[in-house]
Amino acid sequence: MKKQREAVKIQTHSTGCCFRERKEEEREDWEKPRRGRAMREEDNDHGFPGHTTNACALPAARWSHHDFIVQDQRDDNEGWNRVAENDQLWRNLCLKKWSLCNFSGCLGSQTWKWLFLEQTKLEHRMAVVKPEDFLFREASGNLGILGPMAYLSGCGHTVGAQEKSILCTVSSKHRLYAWDVQEGTMIWSSPVQQSSIMRLATLPQMHLAFTVDLEGTVKVWNCQDEDALATLTMPWTCFSLEICLTNDGPFLMVGNSEGNIYTLTVPELRGVSKVNAFKYSVDLLHCSPDKKWIFASGTHQNILPVVFLTESLLKPSEGKSPLSLSIPFSSCCRACWAPRRTSRITVMYRRGSCRKTGFTTFELMAKRTGDRTDIQARQIATFLLPLHMESPIWMGVGDRNTVVFESGPSLFLFTISGHLLQRFEDHQRTIGNLWVDPVHVLTTSMDDSLHLYMWDEEGRYPHLKSCCHLEHAGSDPVPSCYVSKAICDNMSIVCVMSRIRESSILVMYSLHM
Repeated sequence: MKKQREAVKIQTHSTGCCFRERKEEEREDWEKPRRGRAMREEDNDHGFPGHTTNACALPAARWSHHDFIVQDQRDDNEGWNRVAENDQLWRNLCLKKWSLCNFSGCLGSQTWKWLFLEQTKLEHRMAVVKPEDFLFREASGNLGILGPMAYLSGCGHTVGAQEKSILCTVSSKHRLYAWDVQEGTMIWSSPVQQSSIMRLATLPQMHLAFTVDLEGTVKVWNCQDEDALATLTMPWTCFSLEICLTNDGPFLMVGNSEGNIYTLTVPELRGVSKVNAFKYSVDLLHCSPDKKWIFASGTHQNILPVVFLTESLLKPSEGKSPLSLSIPFSSCCRACWAPRRTSRITVMYRRGSCRKTGFTTFELMAKRTGDRTDIQARQIATFLLPLHMESPIWMGVGDRNTVVFESGPSLFLFTISGHLLQRFEDHQRTIGNLWVDPVHVLTTSMDDSLHLYMWDEEGRYPHLKSCCHLEHAGSDPVPSCYVSKAICDNMSIVCVMSRIRESSILVMYSLHM
C-alpha cells in the first residue's frame, strides 16, 4: 500500500510539474510578442533605418492564438456564405436531385436556392404525412372510364406553396379533361373526339398536353382553348408517345404499329425525322433523363430493343441512318432509365415456356473517333426471379443500383444483381399498379387502397421508406373491378378507381397548405 501511495504521489507530482512547465511555456510564448514589440519600439526610438511605426500592425501584435482562430473562422464563414448564395451551385443541386424535371420555365422571379429549399421542405412534409393531413376530394358522375393521366402543373413538381396541382385525364367518352386537384373540380374539357384517345403526354414547362387516338391522330392542347393547337394524322395506329425537352427545344416522338418512330416539332407537329426501328409495333418509347438516348422496344418476343442517339433523330443526315444499337435481350416488357446515371437502363423481360421474369441492366457509351461515332452497350448486371414468385407487371428503378417491382400483394426492392433489400406487405390484395419517380413510389391494390413510399438515399444502397396508407372512404363498399392506378407530385396524390360498365371515380388528395 505504501508503494502504491508513493507511486500515486510520484504520478501526481509529475503531472503537476508538467502542468507548471506548460503554464511557463505558454507565458513565455505570450511574452515573446510583447518583448518583440518592445524591441521594435526601442529600435524606432533610436532611429534605426528601415523601421517605421505601423499603427495598424500594433494591435495585431496583441492578438492571442484564440483571436487568430476566431478570425479564420470568420473568413471561412464569409467564404461559405458567398458560396451559399451562388445561384449556379443551387441550380446544379436542383437538376441533380430532380433530374427528370426541368424547372427553367417555372422559376419566375425566384432563385434556384429558394427552389431547392422549397422542394426539400415539401418532400420532407410528404415523407412524414398522415392520412389526416390530406384534403379529400372526389369527382364522380358521367365521366366515363378514365384512362391515362398526367400532371400538367409544376414541371413534374409543383413550385411553391401557392402553386396549383393541375391534372389531365383521358376519358372513354373521347374527351380530355383538366382538373384542379386542390379544389377537386374540372376546369376544362376538350370537345368529343372522333375516336378513343389511347395515349397522353404532358409538357408542364409549356403547359401543353399531347394525345393520340385510335386512328393515329396526334393533337396538341393548351387545356384552355376549345380547339387543339395543332393536329397531325399518322398513316398507322400509334402505340407510344414520348416528349423530349432538349437544349434545341421540345420534340414529340411517336411510335406506330409498323415499327416506325416519328420525331415532330412542338407545338407545330412538323416532321423532323422518321426511322424504322423494327418490324413490329413500338410499344415502349423512353427518353433518357439527359435526353441523350431514346429507347424503343415492342413486347413481341422476337423484337430486340433498340437505343438511338437522340441527336441523330433530331438532326438527321441525308443518306445516313440514325445512330443506333440493338440490345441483345428479346421479350422485353418494361424498361426504365436510372434517374441520375443517365446512360444506364434496366430492362424487364420474360423468357422460356415458364415465362421466367428477369432484369438486366446496361451501361451505354458513345465513342467518337474522328468523324465517326460508335455506340456500345455494356451489360453490368442481370438476374432471374425464382419460379415460385408471381411475375410482376410493373417496375421502376432507384438511383443507385436498385430495381423495385410488385408481386402479388407485396412490393420488392432488389439490387440490380438480384440481392433482396426490402419486402413490403402493406396491401391485403394483389397490387394492380405501381408508379415510380425519382422521389416517390406509389402502389394501388384491388381493395381500393394505395400506399406511398419515398426513396431514402442514405447508406450503401438507397431504400424505400413507408410513409402513408390511404383507403378510399367512398359510399360504395364494392371494390374496383378495374385495376386502380395513382400518381402524385409533392403536394397531392390522385387515384382513379373504375368499375365495369360504369364511370370511374377520381379521388384527389391534397396536402393542407
